[in-house]
Amino acid sequence: MQLFSYSTNHTARRILESLNFYLYICWKIEILTMGILFKKKPYTVGLALSGGGAKGFAHIGVFKALEEFGIRPDIISGTSMGALMGSLYADGYPAGEIKQLFNGREFTEFAQIQLPKSGIFDSSRFSLFLEQHLRARRFEELQIPLIVIATDLDMGKSHAFTSGPIVETVRASCSIPVLFSPVLIDGVHYVDGGLFHNFPVSFIRSQCEYVIGVNVSPFVPREYSQNLYSIAERSFHYLFRANTNPDRRNCDILIETEAFGQYGMFDLKNVDLIVREGYRTAFAAMKHFLTDEKKKTLARPFLQKFPNLQKFKYTYP
Repeated sequence: MQLFSYSTNHTARRILESLNFYLYICWKIEILTMGILFKKKPYTVGLALSGGGAKGFAHIGVFKALEEFGIRPDIISGTSMGALMGSLYADGYPAGEIKQLFNGREFTEFAQIQLPKSGIFDSSRFSLFLEQHLRARRFEELQIPLIVIATDLDMGKSHAFTSGPIVETVRASCSIPVLFSPVLIDGVHYVDGGLFHNFPVSFIRSQCEYVIGVNVSPFVPREYSQNLYSIAERSFHYLFRANTNPDRRNCDILIETEAFGQYGMFDLKNVDLIVREGYRTAFAAMKHFLTDEKKKTLARPFLQKFPNLQKFKYTYP
């Protein structure tokens, strides 16, 4: 009888100890999970800028709207034209001065035709333009942290540049394959970042409380000519649209409109109109964010951080 009692008590004690250990492990997992979920992110507002050729001048209009809203991004990611616009903005240029850099420009000021070997156009003039106007020479010297997305043509993968020289990195991100020659950086050939990530939201999403995304490459079907340039442009639009959708869904504030689609990839004659369209679209997107019932839990703390937003009527300027 005593043996049976000892065995029963011993078994019960073992079960209790195992249960306590299990509960302790569950508690530790919960603490770790809560820490991950509520860990403060390093940046409040991130700005993701898509590629899109001359349609990317709309980014300037967005910069102007953000300046009026009193919102200064804490980090910027950019692909192709988004990398170009982002580098100038991160370098401290206000929207108005960026626009002045491109008003009245011709395509031949940035590229020249060459005997086709690795690309139809040589973009070395583009590098000269950046060297002339960028005050920072390295990423580390920029006023706002910048991530530039390019495509590693040798290994077939995206590469995010966050340090080192800026000029050739931005040029690489803008180098549309076949149209422009690849850019050699540290022994690797790089081309346009839009091949895999035309809208680089995912590169900053986990680091930011809020992400404002500007997608200037919505695909709008329109007539096109049966020539090399038009076919190439249309093909790249299909490619960019295919890899953009996941990033669109990851934005807290998505700035895009089909109106961007009416402009061509190298349309330097309508800079003012494209900038204005970006400005108008930014106002519309902010109004939608602040009034959308589905986003009110995000919008309330956002308004507390940026009280200047409450004074706008959000009618199209």
